[in-house]
Amino acid sequence: VNFFFPGSYFCYDNPAALQTELLQDLNLNTARFMQLYAWYSWPNVVLCFFGGFLIDRVFGIRVGTIIFSLFVCVGQIIFAAGALVNHFWLMEFGRFIFGIGGESLAVAQNTYAVSWFKGKALNLVFGLQLSMARVGSTVNMNVMGWVYSKVADLVGSPGHTTLGVSLMIASVTCFFSLICALVLGFLDKRAEKILSKEQGKTGEVIKLTDVKDFPFPLWLIFIVCVGYYVAIFPFIGLGQVFFIEKFNFSPAEARAVNSIVYIISAPASPVLGFLVDKTGRNVIWVIIAVITTLAAHMMLAFTFWNPWIAMSLLGVSYSLLACALWPMVAFVVPEHQLGTAYGFMQSIQNLGLALISMAAGAILDSRGYLVLEVFFCICICSQLIGSLICPSPYLLLGGDLNLSPSARARLQKVATSDAESKRQRSNLTEGELARLAPMSAFGLRNRYLSRLGAQLPDHYSTHLSSLAHRSVLK
Repeated sequence: VNFFFPGSYFCYDNPAALQTELLQDLNLNTARFMQLYAWYSWPNVVLCFFGGFLIDRVFGIRVGTIIFSLFVCVGQIIFAAGALVNHFWLMEFGRFIFGIGGESLAVAQNTYAVSWFKGKALNLVFGLQLSMARVGSTVNMNVMGWVYSKVADLVGSPGHTTLGVSLMIASVTCFFSLICALVLGFLDKRAEKILSKEQGKTGEVIKLTDVKDFPFPLWLIFIVCVGYYVAIFPFIGLGQVFFIEKFNFSPAEARAVNSIVYIISAPASPVLGFLVDKTGRNVIWVIIAVITTLAAHMMLAFTFWNPWIAMSLLGVSYSLLACALWPMVAFVVPEHQLGTAYGFMQSIQNLGLALISMAAGAILDSRGYLVLEVFFCICICSQLIGSLICPSPYLLLGGDLNLSPSARARLQKVATSDAESKRQRSNLTEGELARLAPMSAFGLRNRYLSRLGAQLPDHYSTHLSSLAHRSVLK
């Protein structure tokens, strides 16, 4: 399960690892360069809603995983071929195909993990998945420059041919992921026969009509998500040249410092996730992560301090926000709307990444890195405001978003008790409900008279409302 996903992450950031080479060999400006990231995000604005449906209802987990792995492989090959023949539009088309498979492959991987390890170290498996994905990103950042230089030595000089061959070599990781998907499909099919094991299901139930019922805090969570991630991934995509130009780093040093966010997030995510689970107070942790990220970007923008400090802070805050923010969705929407809420959150995130990637490239071309960093700081400030609005006085003191684990457990216990009480009441007969209903003054009077031995008319009932006998009372 853990080995068929790193290929996707390895190739996703190929443009960031080879930013200098892409700009020089293909004679690109930054705006066109960032289109490579925008084209990855565009298909996932829609596929976030339908990836789980395709796996559950159309392809099945095994065939779906293989199909999405094929999209990743074919997309990377088209991307590399576009560089080889010096056609940028073909590279954009390759990234679009790559994007169709990339995000849906993550859904398939999670489904396999739940199917195979449910109730048996599932949290450990998810932690290993995240670590393997980050390993793919980190290796890409630090290896692709070396691969390019070796290919340039063989070809004779840098150029689009060298770039195309380097990207074609990177596609080997996608082929490895495809082979793992095929092997995993075979093993899952065999387990189904031997162990009578059912195919895994994503558990996603998407109903777009639920969007109109989303509470206000959920929309604030969406704002925080978009405002944060657009200041992380586009920055990493443009980071190599930034560190070369501002801090006079060599390309290898720039790639190394640019990858520190991924290096830190691999071991930090499980630890910080455990910390958030034990302490609760998700909103407080989100605010801490946002402020730390803002401080890191301000250090990069307005100081010449060693960028390893700022990027290390960025890696920790990135991991902390992911651990604290995404679970908050489950605190504000009912379980039957979770699939729709998470799908909508990912859709908005990809839409924001696509738009901000293009905007970041245009800003860098026209205004430079300082204005770009100010732009990222503004994005972070917008989601800082959102995270501060989330804990309104009511939420901060007792709302679901910022409770401690013990308080949340008590609230869940009360909710479960109320639901059970309602279920039991719904199963009572009319007579039982009548006996449980509060007695009216007329009923109490009649019961008192009957116990004294007074004879009452047959149509008098001690459980009926006085309004039913208003004419008698007159």
